[in-house]
Amino acid sequence: MVLPESTIRIIFGLKLKELRTNKNLSLAVLAEKSGLSISYINEIEKGKKYPKAEKIMALATALDTPYDKLVSLKLTKNLAPVTQLLQSPFFKELPLEMFGIDGNKLVEIIANAPAKVNAFISTLIEIARNYDLSIEQFYMAAVRSYQESNENYFDELEKAAEAFAKKHELGSKKQLKADLLQKILEEQYHYIIDSKKLAENPELGRLRSVLLPGEKPKFLIHNTLSDSQKAFLFGREIGYNYLKLKERAYISYMLKAESFDEVLNNFKASYFSSALLINKNSLIKDVQRFIVSKKWDGDKLLNIMNKYTTSPETFMHRLTNILPKYFGLSNLFFLRFTNAHNTDYFVLTKEMHLSQLHNPHESAFDEHYCRRWVSLEVLKETEKLRKKGKYEKPIIGAQISKYHGSENEYFVIAAARPMVRTKNSNCSVSIGFLLNNELKKRLKFWNDPNIPTKIVNETCERCPISDCKERAVPASVVEKEDKMKKVEEALEKLSTTASSE
Repeated sequence: MVLPESTIRIIFGLKLKELRTNKNLSLAVLAEKSGLSISYINEIEKGKKYPKAEKIMALATALDTPYDKLVSLKLTKNLAPVTQLLQSPFFKELPLEMFGIDGNKLVEIIANAPAKVNAFISTLIEIARNYDLSIEQFYMAAVRSYQESNENYFDELEKAAEAFAKKHELGSKKQLKADLLQKILEEQYHYIIDSKKLAENPELGRLRSVLLPGEKPKFLIHNTLSDSQKAFLFGREIGYNYLKLKERAYISYMLKAESFDEVLNNFKASYFSSALLINKNSLIKDVQRFIVSKKWDGDKLLNIMNKYTTSPETFMHRLTNILPKYFGLSNLFFLRFTNAHNTDYFVLTKEMHLSQLHNPHESAFDEHYCRRWVSLEVLKETEKLRKKGKYEKPIIGAQISKYHGSENEYFVIAAARPMVRTKNSNCSVSIGFLLNNELKKRLKFWNDPNIPTKIVNETCERCPISDCKERAVPASVVEKEDKMKKVEEALEKLSTTASSE
């Protein structure tokens, strides 16, 4: 296997440092013996430089080590795990630069205790396998962390969307209709749009879109898509082209990601699309008018939503771009739940937490989320209306959620509707705000007496509230913990009795 130059530099640096420390030589002493500067040897050991042959010979002589042994890529038993990590897919796929992490420094940390660090990373990989976590899920988690570390606001993408809108004179449009964006794709980027082929193929019927690249890209979209869904997909395609994003997925969702850049570019193109469809300055004005009202009005929020050619999910997600940056509301989370018709089982399919990890978050244990959350209540209301044939518009709800056994309180806004293409499911999207002084200052209706306050928890299995009428299943995790606590108390009592005899 041919190793990258950067890996060869790192391996050489690790060997040099190990040989030097094993012989109890300081950097200064090795520099004096080899005739090289302290700073140059330090750069070599950190994997930043690879010396020329004559300088390697000088180092080998100073260390009383054969030249061939020093340049060999074979590491000692102690450092062997480092090579395994450097060549592992796990290490190669870590998007270190995106988080401002120097890969060489990370390797230096690993080199100080290679066996232990390798065991730790191997444990993480094993956990991922046990919970059936795919590389795509790892990529998605990395992108979420990227969003969270930037408070989900990206100025370069905002400016790109503004520049594109200005170039095509889209600023005067109250709503960017799908057909207008389709026309731009066809005329400027020479796309051919086909809305029939996907529906004709049963195996591809679940896909919203497929791109067949070429000199004239063919963009297949499903004929059941709503205007807002088409507008988002067309906007995303424009984003890929306008931002010159080369590595990309060619279907509407991540079936299999080939690289982290592919997932990151999908996020960037999607962000561009939502910024194009929901003008930042217009949305800021809408939000300013909405939050000064002293009474909560879900219909007013729905009217703002309907002003733009977007789904509730795109609109609510767009709010998470604007609220932290322009309103100082950065302690928030975004959740997307789905549930199948005629069932009482809810699945958290998307989440993002800014500033700190709020609950609820995705459960790997297939547990039942607290039914008291407004995110689930609007879903239940949607299902009732759907069954009666009375559903007309998204169900909007608000709630103050107090965490059981905690001082944390959240103001949560949720919107739910039947899914357009997945005919047997409903979905809800929610934004939850930590109820702190900043929120109380900004959101004038936070204490509207018509907004219900409920004690909530994460999942039924982990909730000790004994009189919960909404409970879906017994508190099995709490019961198990109680039993273990009683065992520990009994053992402690036994130990105390034995020591006193």
